[in-house]
Amino acid sequence: MTSEHPYPAAFRSGDLVSVSGRLGVTDAGELVPGGFDAECAQAFDNLDAALKSVGASRSDVVKVVAYLTDIADRPGLNTVYERFFAEPRPARTCVGVASLPYGAAVEVEALARDV
Repeated sequence: MTSEHPYPAAFRSGDLVSVSGRLGVTDAGELVPGGFDAECAQAFDNLDAALKSVGASRSDVVKVVAYLTDIADRPGLNTVYERFFAEPRPARTCVGVASLPYGAAVEVEALARDV
């Protein structure tokens, strides 16, 4: 089966796992309805699925980078982030960008250490 993308959702190298950017899209490749919060929650659910695909979990995540097309959405990102990760939460960087694929408002990537 050929993927639309020439890279994996997650890649393991030893005890490190790198998760490619995840959007708030369904398996059909469509943005979830419901606005930023729903899209953001789906992006994190997709990140979770990518981690699981290589035997890791969200508790292994040490760093997240979030890309937002509107930096004013940071409070909404923070709310979803707090629900998704238990304490102690991983480090996070938030970057404002001009656009994302599919017209998405948020994309998240992660680095995990699975020992």
